[in-house]
Amino acid sequence: MNNWLRKNPAVRSVRVAAADLNGQPRGKRIPTRFADKALEDGTRFPFSVLNLDIWGEDIEDSPLVMESGDKDGVLRATERGFMPMPWLENPTALLPIWMYHDDGRPFAGDPRHALNAVLKRFKDKGLTPVCAVEMEFFLIDDSGRKLQVPPSPRSGKRRQAGDILSMRALDQFDNFFTELYDACEEMDIPADTAISEAGLGQFEINLMHCDDALRAADDAWLFKMLVKGLARKHGFAASFMAKPYPDYAGNGLHMHFSVLDEEGNNVFDNGGPEGTDILRHAVAGCLSAMQGSGLIFAPHANSYDRIVPDAHAPTSVCWAYENRTSSIRIPSGSHKARRIEHRVAGGDVNPYLMLTAVLGAAIGGIEDAAQPPAPITGNAYSLDLPQIPGDWQSAIDMFETDPVVARIFPADLIRNLVMTKRQELRDMAELSPEEQVEIYLETV
Repeated sequence: MNNWLRKNPAVRSVRVAAADLNGQPRGKRIPTRFADKALEDGTRFPFSVLNLDIWGEDIEDSPLVMESGDKDGVLRATERGFMPMPWLENPTALLPIWMYHDDGRPFAGDPRHALNAVLKRFKDKGLTPVCAVEMEFFLIDDSGRKLQVPPSPRSGKRRQAGDILSMRALDQFDNFFTELYDACEEMDIPADTAISEAGLGQFEINLMHCDDALRAADDAWLFKMLVKGLARKHGFAASFMAKPYPDYAGNGLHMHFSVLDEEGNNVFDNGGPEGTDILRHAVAGCLSAMQGSGLIFAPHANSYDRIVPDAHAPTSVCWAYENRTSSIRIPSGSHKARRIEHRVAGGDVNPYLMLTAVLGAAIGGIEDAAQPPAPITGNAYSLDLPQIPGDWQSAIDMFETDPVVARIFPADLIRNLVMTKRQELRDMAELSPEEQVEIYLETV
């Protein structure tokens, strides 16, 4: 038996799970005594399972379903190996997996493989991206008809307003956050600072920077799973949806990244605040892909309620030094940590696709030695700038046809995601806003 399972004999069952295009975990439950087979031989389920809609149903007319006989792929363990699932009552192990063809080729529709392909482009140039993500989420009492912040386990009262960097807000849910950090330790998720945010019952936890972007994406995907599961254990919901409350700020998923050369030097660092030519090439690449990648950063109906002016979410294609109204921010601080912050994505994204879009755009800019426009100063919302797609239909259409996107993502994944989103767009149009929130609240 696997060493991890041998050291954890209380584990009664194993979940094997991969991320579909919406970031939903799809997989199976396996008795512990058969876990070795899944680890050594892999497990099987249809290619179409990684291309389901947000309800978990097949995509109509998808070539992965009837046209191909709904063929199976083989799913093999990622480098992560077994880990606990601390939000479940019974001791359970999770084995993250990703999909291949029987002949060993990666399945192009698997978002983790898309990210891996982009990382190979960095490696070919002797470069390694170092990534960190900021995870925003709401704690929500969804037991009634109206969403509201859960009552404080300490006082029994509900906080009726956003409370930025409030110690009181953190203390009210101290038991939850203490258990969350303990669970992150168990799962080896590098959770760092926690703060309260501007939204009603909104918090942010930063995940530490990592020089393995696949692992950084894994961490974000697993963190979302953990937070949602653990919140239910505490009697409320946690949600990463972009905008659960119309009158409060939404959830973002900001990404910071720098790039190391083969000697471990930060190629964005020139010893000063402005950064290197390579930093500007990466910025130019990110800007060139921003409109076409809008669907990745805002993948659902509710996502577009967040991308509005003056709401702490960028709406224009621009970059700046130390300016949080811009979509690309170059933070101040030590030149040794010179990095790019990409601020567009909502909390409802698939982390694998989001990191693929950002890093794929950056390496394209580096490969081309592209030059960005001048950085902006002042309030980006008040300037005449190119706009990030502000509606879902436009974002889908641009993603399908944009040549920069085609350079980042495999054609099969582009096709699959476009079909997925068009089906979701059609079916969401039949639902009320309240019904849409009910669907998105915990799925994304």
